[in-house]
Amino acid sequence: MAYRRGTIPQSIDETVDMLSAGDYLAGRPLATVLFLSLRMKRPLFLEGEAGVGKTEIAKVLAGALDRPLIRLQCYEGLDIASAVYEWNYPAQMLEIRLSEAAGTTDRGRIEADIFSERYLIRRPVLQALSAPDGRAPVFLIDELDRTDEAFEAFLLEVLSDFQVTVPELGTIRAGEPPIVIITTNRTREVHDALKRRCLYHWVDYPEAAQELEIIRRKVPGCNAALSREVVAYVQKLRTLDLFKNPGVAETIDWASALTELDRLALDPETVSDTLGALLKYQDDIARIDGAEGRKLLADVKAELAAAG
Repeated sequence: MAYRRGTIPQSIDETVDMLSAGDYLAGRPLATVLFLSLRMKRPLFLEGEAGVGKTEIAKVLAGALDRPLIRLQCYEGLDIASAVYEWNYPAQMLEIRLSEAAGTTDRGRIEADIFSERYLIRRPVLQALSAPDGRAPVFLIDELDRTDEAFEAFLLEVLSDFQVTVPELGTIRAGEPPIVIITTNRTREVHDALKRRCLYHWVDYPEAAQELEIIRRKVPGCNAALSREVVAYVQKLRTLDLFKNPGVAETIDWASALTELDRLALDPETVSDTLGALLKYQDDIARIDGAEGRKLLADVKAELAAAG
């Protein structure tokens, strides 16, 4: 049965179709764990190198299910005010001054008024918990490993009961739990207590055939011969000991850049001129922009010629 947009997939095959309709090519293991996450209403914890497509899964899922995507971009020093909620202090101060000017002396009434929903600024966590029934969003907690353990502990509470407490208003509980996708680049280990509340999947770099299909879909103007060379070159690069291997996003960028330059095939000069679209660290570029890079390109062309 074909997947119907806006509905939760009813099988693993439908999950594969759902992702494919969003131009995301998923292997069966990923489709299986995503299907189970949706059916069991458990957060999905995606781990893998930067650029392998973890964030894209949440975006495609939100589009396919016709749900809003709420993204909490994690970073060092992320706190409750930035992630959950804060009060609109300037508006509160203005309200206090207006009340004083009007001669209002009931402090309890003023306090009840300024600490009302009208002055509450909802950040991503509270937004994700406040959606109306039937419209639970896809809540992307992106790069969780960039935060500290204190915020991770707070998030553990949120994911346990899907609620947060605002002291002035009380407990705000999700009418329908959001669909939670958590990503991490594994720059540090996330505590087991949080992982236990999730289904887990390691997102790896795609195999050559899969990456070639990604290029075909994402960069339709790239000719077939160039696409094969690009993918073969990137696949070989990932076997080297680089500081940062190129991800799928970089492969797409490189193919797009070469297409914009009207290239039909790779040559040493073109590779040298466009390495900035593929590699993001000078040490890696310096290593490839030389004899090692020329040998790698020659090996790629020889292997493709031998394969026909």
